[in-house]
Amino acid sequence: MALFLTEEDVRQVLTMPMAITAVEEVLREFSLGRGVNIPRQRTRVQKGALHILQGAVESQQIMGYKAYTTTREGNRFLLYLYDSSHGNLQAVIEANYLGMMRTGAASGVASKWLSRNDSTTVGLFGSGWQATGQLEALCCVRPISQIKVMARNAERLSDFCRHNSDRLGIPVEPCQDAEQIVGNSDIVTTVTTATEPLIHFPWVKEGTHLNAVGSNALIRREIDEKTIRSCSLVTVDARDVAANECGDLLPLIEKGRLHWRQVIELGDIIAGQASGRTASEQITLFESQGMAVQDLMVGSRVLAAARSKSLGKELPFGS
Repeated sequence: MALFLTEEDVRQVLTMPMAITAVEEVLREFSLGRGVNIPRQRTRVQKGALHILQGAVESQQIMGYKAYTTTREGNRFLLYLYDSSHGNLQAVIEANYLGMMRTGAASGVASKWLSRNDSTTVGLFGSGWQATGQLEALCCVRPISQIKVMARNAERLSDFCRHNSDRLGIPVEPCQDAEQIVGNSDIVTTVTTATEPLIHFPWVKEGTHLNAVGSNALIRREIDEKTIRSCSLVTVDARDVAANECGDLLPLIEKGRLHWRQVIELGDIIAGQASGRTASEQITLFESQGMAVQDLMVGSRVLAAARSKSLGKELPFGS
């Protein structure tokens, strides 16, 4: 029987190491041609939007989709998992927490493969829901000892820093000087809804790795053009996804200052089909848009763990 897993069920079993392992594995599988990923499709109406990502992972015999709605009342996420051999529904999973962990895990995987091994300092732009997963993932892959965070809402920023200092056991400090954050960090992550760049070329020191997570629409920009052009390596999770919605890269592509052949899929680096960082002084960039196969792989791990703990409710359909 298919299972329905609530947000609380997911929280009981999903860990960041589990999410990072799942995302890393599925990016390798996708690079080797053992996965199918359909870029996000959006249906917009006056008061909201429906977003759908779908795909399949052959090695796990799963296919499915994530559907979520965005309105002024908030966002609602559901992940549907099917057995790709028999077509039966395996699970419907509430996927807000799962999506946050998966998004953080993608930056964690990128930082594992692209940042310097001795990276210890992090600069973070954003203090919302997604920012928590970003920090946890970075601390899983690098020996992070200091984090500085910049955000617009001072009260929320203070709460965010205090909470994550306690949770991670390292200093997480608020800062309102963007240049200082960027210039003093080995890894810089942006997870915002900014429409103008937050990071500017003169600030970025040699050897920095950048994770840009919020630029998933044409109107959203987090990294300025000069910084992108200075990067030795520009990576994405999938080129066709980035070509649909990466607001950081598309203006450069349109002007002919960057070509898609210069943009590397992260899975190709993991699978050994492309080179990653080759020198400590290089500046590297990961533009994260998200892929259905990442959600499906994490969801399959969550489902297996939930079954082992007898979590979830059986659904009266889908078999």
